[in-house]
Amino acid sequence: MYKIKKMRANTVIDFAAEELKEYLRMMMPEIGNIQIMYEPNATDGFRLGLAEDFGLTFDEVEDPLLDDVVHIDTDEQGGILTGSNPRSVLFAVYRYLKENGCRWLFPGVDGEYIPLQDIKPVKYHHLPTTRFRGHCNEGAEFQQCMLETIDFYAKQEINIYMLEFDNPHTYYHRYYSHSFNTKNRVPEPISEDQAKQWKRQCEVEIEKRGLQFHDMGHGWTAEPFGLSSVAGWSKREVELTDEIRHHLAMVDGKRELWGNVAMATNLCMSQPETQRVFAQAVVDYAEKHQNVTYLHIALADALKNHCECEECQKLPPSDYYVMILNLIDEMLTEKGLDTRIAFWTYHDTMFAPTQETVKIPKRFALMYAPITRSYTKSIKREDIEEPVPYIRNNWNLPRTVEANAAQLLAWQKIWPGSCFSYEYHYWIHLYRDPGTMSISRRIYEDILALDEIGLDGFIQDGTQRGFFPNGFAIHIYAEALLNGDCDYEAVKEDYFRHLYGERWMEVAECLEKMSELFDLGFMEGEKSIDPEKGKYYNPPHAENLKKVKEIATKEREIAEECKKMPHRVQTVAMRLLLRHAEYCEKIAEILIVKAGGDQETAKEMLAQFGIDFGRYEVEMERYYDHFMVIKTMNYFMSEKIALF
Repeated sequence: MYKIKKMRANTVIDFAAEELKEYLRMMMPEIGNIQIMYEPNATDGFRLGLAEDFGLTFDEVEDPLLDDVVHIDTDEQGGILTGSNPRSVLFAVYRYLKENGCRWLFPGVDGEYIPLQDIKPVKYHHLPTTRFRGHCNEGAEFQQCMLETIDFYAKQEINIYMLEFDNPHTYYHRYYSHSFNTKNRVPEPISEDQAKQWKRQCEVEIEKRGLQFHDMGHGWTAEPFGLSSVAGWSKREVELTDEIRHHLAMVDGKRELWGNVAMATNLCMSQPETQRVFAQAVVDYAEKHQNVTYLHIALADALKNHCECEECQKLPPSDYYVMILNLIDEMLTEKGLDTRIAFWTYHDTMFAPTQETVKIPKRFALMYAPITRSYTKSIKREDIEEPVPYIRNNWNLPRTVEANAAQLLAWQKIWPGSCFSYEYHYWIHLYRDPGTMSISRRIYEDILALDEIGLDGFIQDGTQRGFFPNGFAIHIYAEALLNGDCDYEAVKEDYFRHLYGERWMEVAECLEKMSELFDLGFMEGEKSIDPEKGKYYNPPHAENLKKVKEIATKEREIAEECKKMPHRVQTVAMRLLLRHAEYCEKIAEILIVKAGGDQETAKEMLAQFGIDFGRYEVEMERYYDHFMVIKTMNYFMSEKIALF
């Protein structure tokens, strides 16, 4: 009989023991019960604990809170599963199970591939290539999906889960109001209180797994000054008092809400009182939420709307931003709080400060958020351009990956600490690649290029439901962050073989061809043959899109022939592939018209697609985000690359 022995009392290790028991019993259904016990001096069975519990030292660990060394030494009867922190012990369990054939290919029980087989010995010791490996909520989210993705990402050894905003009601509202799909689904309004409760539930699930919890981001330019950012990017009429107005940025001679959006409104940051109110709000939040690993401090989610008063014009926004960061550090130190802070180079703060520097870097990490970059190529350091100077509220958007990186390198000249990227592959860009294979390759190549610009990992901003028709884009993301030398083709084969069985290669070829036909360059608005007629005007490309139907037919044939598969996850994957064939056909039909220049007809077709394909959302909602699909296609119709 197998036994699992915990070498120390720790809630994350408790959870790791339960996970090991559950999957071992599924792999070997006839082995009987597995006992879990606390036994600090155990010498047999499966032993779970921290490295020091086994007399081990991991010299490669610089920061035990952040560095996840996994160490496994087992035989057929058990052995050591340990790590540099409790989270790493859980990761050791999942890695052990992967080495024994388990795979988690989608979130939820329908995404599990659990073989029926006896366990084999495993010897494994590994420090991940990158320190920061994370996901941040986006899209239209529902609570069961949130809970399943927290669980799923832990199984991928993703060590960060970020929840944006003090109250993420805006993301929940998108789903429960069934935005873009009210013809098929009756809206189910939820309250702001409900969203806050669900955030707390997510926090508990994150803590249960020992994951780094990254919190907040935008909102600090609103709540501390009597404004609410709960509406997100939606407009709300607000009656401003003189006290509130006093703190707001003056643009074109007026201190108003920027577009009637509190979260998009910047501050008059040169005022000492404004800085103090901002910093005090951060400290109060940190004191109340000591489960936070990194508290993210961002300015407004808008650009070119910084204060034009005489005092603010003396320095770029980043200088005042750094002043506030230093004040936050001083106030946290006075309180005896060790909360770590992530500060963002984003929009106007992508331009490095000219005079100010972070005084005590230890508390901070720089988060690089190149939201305006192109996703058609990865960075090469030799291609990086000179950074452009900051011109208040009149600078040009850096569209290329090189132009964005130039701003990061300017920051790094004055910033000696940790840097990681906040990326957008899973945001609208995932939906600009219906085959998903081009964006998967881009993710892989971007991770391999991290060293080129001094970054130690990613947090991905994106939907929790980016698994249509499969989750390979997310799988390669996790594997490459863990193992920077992993082979793309080998990882692809492993994933597709487990998901599609004997037909894996045919499916992979279909999806590769889909990505080729849609062409990420065209989908990113970079291949118009006449920009005056639109970013997507390209009649020759319309001919390529007409070939999508042939590949969709092949997908449909495979899915129809494979309705009954040996594993549940494979059956689910084939059902998704069947829907994906129709999806690609319909999207291609819309884009053929769009590429030909008939904007109005394309809009009408999109509206009908939203209704027709929206009928499938309920059956696929764990994997397919209808809101994000229509949101992305609406950008096509409005001729915008994104929000700007």
